Amino acid sequence: MNNRNPVLFEIEKALYPTVYTLWVYPNLLPAFSTWPSVLQKLAGGADLMLPGVVVPSSGFPQVERGTLCAITLLGNRAPVAVAIANMSTAEMLAAGMKGKGFAVLHTYMDHLWEYGDKSCPPTLAPLVTDCAEKESPEDEEEMEGKEPAISFSADPLQHADVGDLSLKEQDSCAVLVGKEELGENRAAETAEDANTVVQREAEDSRTPQEQMDALFNQCFFHALKFKVKKSDLPLLTSTFLRSHMFSCCPAGQQLDIKKSSYKKFSKFLQCMQHQKILQVKELNKGVESIVEVDWKHPDVKAFAVPEGFSSVSAAQDSKSEDREQVYRAPEIIPLYGVSTKMIPLFQESGHRKGSILSSSEVRNIIINYVKTNELVDETNKNFVKVNAVLCDCLLDKSEQDEISNLKWDDLLSRCLERLQPLHQVTFFGQEPIVRKGNIEPIDITIAQRSSNKKVTIIKNLELYGLDPQSVANILQQKVQASATITPVPGTKDRVQVQIQGNQIHHLAKMLLEEYQLPRKYIQGLEKAPKLGRKK
Repeated sequence: MNNRNPVLFEIEKALYPTVYTLWVYPNLLPAFSTWPSVLQKLAGGADLMLPGVVVPSSGFPQVERGTLCAITLLGNRAPVAVAIANMSTAEMLAAGMKGKGFAVLHTYMDHLWEYGDKSCPPTLAPLVTDCAEKESPEDEEEMEGKEPAISFSADPLQHADVGDLSLKEQDSCAVLVGKEELGENRAAETAEDANTVVQREAEDSRTPQEQMDALFNQCFFHALKFKVKKSDLPLLTSTFLRSHMFSCCPAGQQLDIKKSSYKKFSKFLQCMQHQKILQVKELNKGVESIVEVDWKHPDVKAFAVPEGFSSVSAAQDSKSEDREQVYRAPEIIPLYGVSTKMIPLFQESGHRKGSILSSSEVRNIIINYVKTNELVDETNKNFVKVNAVLCDCLLDKSEQDEISNLKWDDLLSRCLERLQPLHQVTFFGQEPIVRKGNIEPIDITIAQRSSNKKVTIIKNLELYGLDPQSVANILQQKVQASATITPVPGTKDRVQVQIQGNQIHHLAKMLLEEYQLPRKYIQGLEKAPKLGRKK
């Protein structure tokens, strides 16, 4: 005890720190986080099941079976429980985050906590980097003789594992050192049968969001380890999700990023990038690709396909080729940003510079402005009178003295021309992306090579969620001609598909009929060879 608060407790000659001690020294033990709703079950005697463990962006601390760990709540680094790890970190990931993860010894709000002043956990902001792997000898504990005060010394513990703590007699001092087998014992208040029931409740009590997070982690590691090859890189993130992760989803379940805690697939990948599992880059403006994967990462190496999944996977693999060919054209919507020159025309409707509007919203704002300012020509309602604001915003200097009326269509088209062009792209299963400018079309050109040979070159496939390597492979199989991926001249990190011969007919059929892309987003189809003639 230290004054009123218990500092250490003993189970079969093994000493363990209480939550009161860990609140003062939060980095003493490797920490794992859980959801706030799980705390009540832990305090009632339940062990911590792996589905209730939150995967942090920095990754789990590396622990072995039997390691003494601290349990924290999401968003607060102050420990709320002391527990023994039932598995190593690698075993947890290999088990697909299922099963009993930690045997809980003591929690905030249990009988031991009630012996103290019953204070609440302090609020400690989570660290940016994972400090659990760093050894902090100055934070390790030593209890001196019979003195009531607790002193902390690094010297006796330089060769000790901070993860496991037990009692060892040395020169009349009680020193904390490692010991694995002592984690099996529990406080005697709770019967084993009742504990098992509560454990099952803890596993089943996962919220739909927690279940979706676990499913995304499982499918991610499954796809990365068994589906993606080094030759596939760079790989569009949308292709990775659609063609690889979806195919690793167990039967009867469906990946939905909006139902996870990440909300956006890009944020999920950022978490994986923080753990240094992979690297994501924006090779094209607004289009992210996986450019590097660390297949030697412990989490990747430790992953194993969950039991019972193989039979389901085998049934799905027979359709895997069809599934990987499924492509959904993105929804593309032109948008407009209010420019500096157009502010006077739009400020009455509450918009300012940079406001993003659709064409219908622009149309409604202009109509309301004209009607509010009574600018409709009384003699001919097809015309609008040009006031000072319309004159400054829509007319060139040479026109300002000559034009006093504009037709409605001319008024609206001039307005759209003078707004900043933007566009919104929504890929299937992902959040909308707004980019500046008009979207570049898929550009198809025919180039002449040596010996009068022709090649078809396709650019900008990534902008539409198409993987250039996949398109090249499909075209190569269809036309039985060599297809390669080459860098776009004069650019960094951009690639184009190059295939022998004039293959525009095959390309048009694939893009228009199979992929259902609108013709207006494809440039160069008119260069197809005329039927009946050999080229």
